[in-house]
Amino acid sequence: MSRYIDTHQHFWNLAEVDYPWLTPESGSIYRTFTPEELEPQLKAAGIAQTVLVQSANSYADTDSMLRLADRYEWIGAVIGWVPLWEPEEAARALEGYERHPRFRGVRHLIHNEPDPDWVIQDRVIEGLRLLEAHHLIFEVVAVFPNHLKHVPLLAEHLPQLQLVIDHLAKPPIREKLWEPWASQLAAAASYPNVYAKISGLNTAAGPQWSAADLQPYIDFAIQCFGPERLMFGSDWPVCTLAGDYAQVWQETRRALARYSQAEQEAILSTTALRLYRL
Repeated sequence: MSRYIDTHQHFWNLAEVDYPWLTPESGSIYRTFTPEELEPQLKAAGIAQTVLVQSANSYADTDSMLRLADRYEWIGAVIGWVPLWEPEEAARALEGYERHPRFRGVRHLIHNEPDPDWVIQDRVIEGLRLLEAHHLIFEVVAVFPNHLKHVPLLAEHLPQLQLVIDHLAKPPIREKLWEPWASQLAAAASYPNVYAKISGLNTAAGPQWSAADLQPYIDFAIQCFGPERLMFGSDWPVCTLAGDYAQVWQETRRALARYSQAEQEAILSTTALRLYRL
């Protein structure tokens, strides 16, 4: 396979954009991360394209990402941000962003909202209807246990909206727990418009981790979604809090090694090519 896709990576420039969640307490990721730093790591892994995902609930972050997409051919798609709870303003913003050939959808840092039920408010669902009408993706930062349970409700209300669960909703790998994460993931997967990313699992597993720690959670996701609705993502640079890019790539490949070439190809390439129209 020649076209591996990384569907989840970030850049942030502390001199250019405000990231309220990113503080000195964030440790080694409290600095600027640029395409120049990631590019050689992508080449080493054989990654042809990436999906660049929002890191702040702001136009400044989205504008910054789209400028980078103009400069770097390997940024195949951008997931930005609009104020979903203000549908009129969101509609105006989408009108502008949709002119960019690589703008593919929206994310909101729902896990940073004080209200764990933020995403199922009527006004937010009204905003999500705009994404549905425009054939855009909504990425769900469904950090377990607060948000994964809302995905079936969103999928039912918005059957034409493609929903993507980031990081398999951060399963409790470190604690080696299973329920109710597994039941909630299975419920979400029962809707054909819901996809998920095998990403961000190393930081859910803790400092000393390997493919063996991730394996049961990845296997269960494949059982629920099938490879045609699952995608690989590195979650770089957040992943560097528990390893590095090469380790995430190699251990994910190791966890997928038991599957057929076609199944691996779907998760590492073809699902993303289709969903993000790369």
